[in-house]
Amino acid sequence: MSTPLEAKTVLSPANSLPGFLLLYAALYAAYGTESAYMPAFLGSHGLSAEQIGLVLAAGTIVRIAAGPAAGRLADRLGAHRLVVTTCASLSGVIGLAYTLAFGFGPLLAVSMAHAFTTASLAPLSDAMSVTASANGRQFQYGWVRGAGSAAFVAGTLLSSQLIDRFGLSSIIFSSSTLFLVMALCAMGVRTPAADENTTEKTASGAFGALWKIAAFRRLILVVVLVIGSHALNDTFAVIHWREAGFGTLAISILWSESVLAEVAVFLFFGPWLMGRLGPRGAAALAACAGIVRWTVMATTTSVPALAGVQALHGLTFALLHLAAMSIIARTVPNGLSATAQTVYGTGALGIASAVMTVTSGYLYGWFEVQAFWAMAVLCAIALPLIRGMDTPASGA
Repeated sequence: MSTPLEAKTVLSPANSLPGFLLLYAALYAAYGTESAYMPAFLGSHGLSAEQIGLVLAAGTIVRIAAGPAAGRLADRLGAHRLVVTTCASLSGVIGLAYTLAFGFGPLLAVSMAHAFTTASLAPLSDAMSVTASANGRQFQYGWVRGAGSAAFVAGTLLSSQLIDRFGLSSIIFSSSTLFLVMALCAMGVRTPAADENTTEKTASGAFGALWKIAAFRRLILVVVLVIGSHALNDTFAVIHWREAGFGTLAISILWSESVLAEVAVFLFFGPWLMGRLGPRGAAALAACAGIVRWTVMATTTSVPALAGVQALHGLTFALLHLAAMSIIARTVPNGLSATAQTVYGTGALGIASAVMTVTSGYLYGWFEVQAFWAMAVLCAIALPLIRGMDTPASGA
């Protein structure tokens, strides 16, 4: 059932776009300011390389468990906005503790607490914005998610400037401030009312009920395979390009191209493709783009070829994410929307990223660049699973 705070926002989402734009900008700018430089910050507070890896891995494990738990709580209370506001506020406050922590034990404790509070922020924001866009038909989800990607880039650029002037601790203060700003933004967004009947019916055995939805099961398998295939690229592409003789400028341009392609698909091309192909067709296009992208990565270091396939990141990640949002909105009951988003965003993708990153290390060590063939195979395996993925019926 809806809480009193949530009940005040049983409004049409017709004017909700500005609020969601601010919400996503604050969230992803907060991520951007700290993610790239967090390992360096941990090192400056006394951790060895091995300890940095352990701290970051522990945070990943916490997020995988905490995200779905927060999503389930939000659905059960019918208070998505309240949970987002609370978690964002705690993220801002707990993040400041990084500046006071030195050594492995204290930094591990702060990292795990911070991971616990940040785990559900992105998927719960998605749950709210997807529902609002579907009900009001006044904006596309891709618009707000694209704004988030652009804000992530801006946050990363900002953090480099802050570090040059104020040192590594500046990333903690800036990200914590942005999480607190996000909490204020979350308080102001307009969200549709929760479906009380759906919430009550699914409060018991929610994860089992969710997993009985065949379309959702297939979606999880597809995104694990296709988005999980990015792990090798994320971890070893830059290493491979440096070994091939590419300079820092060329590498930066190639890497930036993929981010720009992501933003372009979220904002412009993605909604257009979704309208013409539908969620299932868009997912199939993403998987096919993955096959092409990783095949080229495995076979050439030609700059024009690499520049071409880096642009495919807009399809292999952003378009598939848009398809996933649409499929979840179509096939998952309202009372399970936050649970579904957190299972997708932090559970499935978190596990896929962790497993595939470890696996990629072995594959690259054994086969070097030829390991990208394995990523192409993962995308090929995903193709037959897409059939029937947007069908709302339950069962196998």
